[in-house]
Amino acid sequence: MSARMLNWIAALGVAALALAAFLPGAVDSYAFSFLFFVFLYAIMAQAWNLVAGFGGQVSLGNHAFFGLGAYTTATLWSGNYLWGSLYDAYPRIYYFDPVTMALGGLVAALAAVIIGLPLLSKLRGDYFALGTLGFGEIVKVILINGGDFTGGAFGVVAPAGTFDTLLPHYLVGLGLMVGVALVLRLLMRSRYGLALIAVRDDEMAASANGIDTLKVKVAAFAGSAFIAGVAGSLYTYYIFHVGPDSVFNLDWMLLPLMMTVVGGTGTILGPVLGAFIMYAVFDVARIFVPDYHPIISGLTIILAMLFLPKGLVRKILPMSLARN
Repeated sequence: MSARMLNWIAALGVAALALAAFLPGAVDSYAFSFLFFVFLYAIMAQAWNLVAGFGGQVSLGNHAFFGLGAYTTATLWSGNYLWGSLYDAYPRIYYFDPVTMALGGLVAALAAVIIGLPLLSKLRGDYFALGTLGFGEIVKVILINGGDFTGGAFGVVAPAGTFDTLLPHYLVGLGLMVGVALVLRLLMRSRYGLALIAVRDDEMAASANGIDTLKVKVAAFAGSAFIAGVAGSLYTYYIFHVGPDSVFNLDWMLLPLMMTVVGGTGTILGPVLGAFIMYAVFDVARIFVPDYHPIISGLTIILAMLFLPKGLVRKILPMSLARN
């Protein structure tokens, strides 16, 4: 299989997913909701893949950035505060506002820079991972104790009256999943992408060759947080009620991590393929054998680690294509 053929297959797959949304009865089907969550988890998986797969820095705090993006969107959208009222002064596109989603990503990215500078300059490996995990729990506790500003333990409720159909969520989710994959593909082929991979493979050698390793790692961490924050914003438009237990749930960190590992870390297609396969396994187990759901999910992950240690993409594609 050539790279051109792979690109055509991917393009046809995206076109089929987009056109499927307009089939009679598609919007009201369970498959429609299923695919929306696959897109959402694929976006989160790509966010983790950027910092861990390409950057070599295993982060366990992406649920914090997901939650920050969700809270930012809910707060602006609800219009309960001064900035929310000012924000309502300009017209928006339907109720999916790209500016709101971008702000959710920017708040998450800013938090990543603030916490990333001290963590990445001092910590490596497991210590960095535990530091990011602790950051996520700290943010959750702060928002729970934020009083009226954050809604406390209850959270923030966005206006649900604008909800009419799941179609916009589906199309926006599909567009973001494809857009993030394309941006990462271009990024990894740029000078920054080469520097990031060099830092991952040998940080000391990269530094000796003039690469500002801290700057490269912080940029990847912030980029990952931005993607996760946008995903959190998208989830807010779906759930309308943003609370600490829903958006700071560790599932938003663990499931994308597992999806990326199963699909193939350090690849573009890996997180997408892993999201489709693993969410299908989790969902089927939850529906048909709910009592054994954790066992089946755990067994699937163990088998994947035993027989697909480098990920499914590297198993079915040549190395040159897997990296694309």
